[in-house]
Amino acid sequence: MTEHKLLVVGGRIQTLRKAAALGIRFVLIQHRDQFVPEAARLAEAVIIADYTDWETTRPLVEAAHRAYGFTRVVSITEPGLVPAARISDHLGLGGTTEEVAELLRDKHAMRRRLAASDSPEVRALSVAAAEVDGPEDLAAFGAEHGYPFVLKPADATASLGVVRIDGPAEAAGAWAGVEALRARTDLQWGSFFTIGRFIAEQYIPGPEYSVETFSFAGRHIVLAVTEKLTGDGFVELGHALPARLAPADEQRIEEAVVRFLDAIGLADGAAHTELRLAPAGPQVIESHNRMGGDRIFDLLDTAYGIDLEEWIVAWQFRLVPALTARPAARCAAATRFLSAQPGTVTAVHGADRARALDTAIDVEVAVRPGDTVGALRGNWDRVGQVLASGPDTAAAVAAAERLTAEVVVETSAAVAAAGAVREGAAA
Repeated sequence: MTEHKLLVVGGRIQTLRKAAALGIRFVLIQHRDQFVPEAARLAEAVIIADYTDWETTRPLVEAAHRAYGFTRVVSITEPGLVPAARISDHLGLGGTTEEVAELLRDKHAMRRRLAASDSPEVRALSVAAAEVDGPEDLAAFGAEHGYPFVLKPADATASLGVVRIDGPAEAAGAWAGVEALRARTDLQWGSFFTIGRFIAEQYIPGPEYSVETFSFAGRHIVLAVTEKLTGDGFVELGHALPARLAPADEQRIEEAVVRFLDAIGLADGAAHTELRLAPAGPQVIESHNRMGGDRIFDLLDTAYGIDLEEWIVAWQFRLVPALTARPAARCAAATRFLSAQPGTVTAVHGADRARALDTAIDVEVAVRPGDTVGALRGNWDRVGQVLASGPDTAAAVAAAERLTAEVVVETSAAVAAAGAVREGAAA
């Protein structure tokens, strides 16, 4: 039998387990903060390095390629996508190119690519955007393109630093928030993401969805359209699939995402594209050449029987057949996120009771007594997650909300108040 040899860049231990179960031999390059000992038992070799540092990574992967002869490179983790594509380009192994991965990482570059298209249908998928470097730039963008508009990092993730600006008076405060975010040293994945460039872009009205796709040698198949719940801001509070959409709207979304992926140049593997169904039609917010976060991949597996993580590694060697049409859902699935008042966690109640409900897929609590809960400023500030299934999307959403009601994270209001006083004194 032909040996399938892979280089895996970063990611979850679950990815490695699935690769091993498929009979794929692999080398792992992993950041030291993300390494788990089990990886060493599954891999042919493990390289501990900051894979986002090309000068460090290049000689290591060249040596590993000579020693182990891997023929494909893959990553499912956001900080590993561009490095994986760069390695593949450098070694001539094919797959997603660094140019494509960079277009999907850099939101301003993505918008420039769409704006430069010869196709009016592709140009219509985007909105005006500009890189900004101060409150004066924000005021100038608002004067040219109108309000509201969105300010966000050009290449971050998890809704971090995304704000809506509704008028000129908000420019100074919004930019003060940018500077405060750049100064933070406690950000999750701080080893991977530097908060640097920011862009302003026109606000897209309408309900928000994500579209989970898999591309088979240039043929893009929509696996599911996912509803997104964001409340009053941009922090994601829940997801559900299949989305409750009129057939005509679902077709417009599917056609828009296929046009988008063609325009970007993605040919193979998973993509997670976020868009809004605006009055003028679907418009893209951002996209990633990976499976969606927030455990959308678990919702997809429950509703459609598709293990997207396994497909990502298996398709590298054509170990799964290419789909020719959209799959049919066998049920529905939804997730909602847990939140708590800022302060110190004093108790967590109801998680085991929620897990015992027959609709529960999983209940995950990310904090325990003694942990500190901050204000809900980004997806990383959420304190847990519940996932549930149902015969249809309405039932799955209701089940997820019931699970959320079962789990209570208590915090100390006195600690929260003291923290607020300290923050005020330091301002």
